[in-house]
Amino acid sequence: MSTTHFGFQSVDEKDKARRVRGVFDSVASRYDVMNDLMSLGLHRAWKAYTVMVANLKEGDQVLDIAGGTGDLSLAFAKKVGRTGRVVHTDINEAMLSTGRDRLLNAGVVLPTLVCDAEKLPFPDQHFDLVSVAFGLRNMTHKDVALREMNRVLKPGGKLLVLEFSKVAAPLSKPYDWYSFKVLPQLGQLVAGDADSYRYLAESIRMHPSQEELKALMKQCGFGHVDYHNLTGGVVALHVGIKC
Repeated sequence: MSTTHFGFQSVDEKDKARRVRGVFDSVASRYDVMNDLMSLGLHRAWKAYTVMVANLKEGDQVLDIAGGTGDLSLAFAKKVGRTGRVVHTDINEAMLSTGRDRLLNAGVVLPTLVCDAEKLPFPDQHFDLVSVAFGLRNMTHKDVALREMNRVLKPGGKLLVLEFSKVAAPLSKPYDWYSFKVLPQLGQLVAGDADSYRYLAESIRMHPSQEELKALMKQCGFGHVDYHNLTGGVVALHVGIKC
């Protein structure tokens, strides 16, 4: 039996996707409220920075992986205009449904698709930009997913990975206290689910560091990779270019 991590637990590889799905099924309806609370609204600034770095133009083709409640898909759609296209995807149907409803409420209709990032149902060299925000750490085989993202990008296309990362050393102790003491209690109070937010804190610690993810992206075919630390490394935006 091949095993992988689910937070700090070791689980059967084949069982991880089901467990992750259960987490997001549980929190989907309160996901946006919790994002605002647990990041003190900073997630909006992180995503705005991601949109700026994307530097999209009219007519671009964009794939938003783990698009969830649709924040980035909506922002990207405004940049690519009527001649462009943003495909809004997520492996979790509850999250995707919540995002689709939000997009429709904003008057935006996008192709919306449940799909696995490790088996993307798109042709080679199809997109100008692929984005995955706060989703890579939940994937069972990150290398497989990154190679798939590389495959569907056009030559010169850009991958943006926005993800929780390794904080600067002076922030480590207060960040651990907040993550393991405050966050689960906040999850219980607002979403009625402490365990899912405990998993969130654990999954962040199991995710590759900035330099480790940079190296992995290069191994998966990206010719140039750089990253930008945001809020002291609480979050990092990795940028990979397909050469």
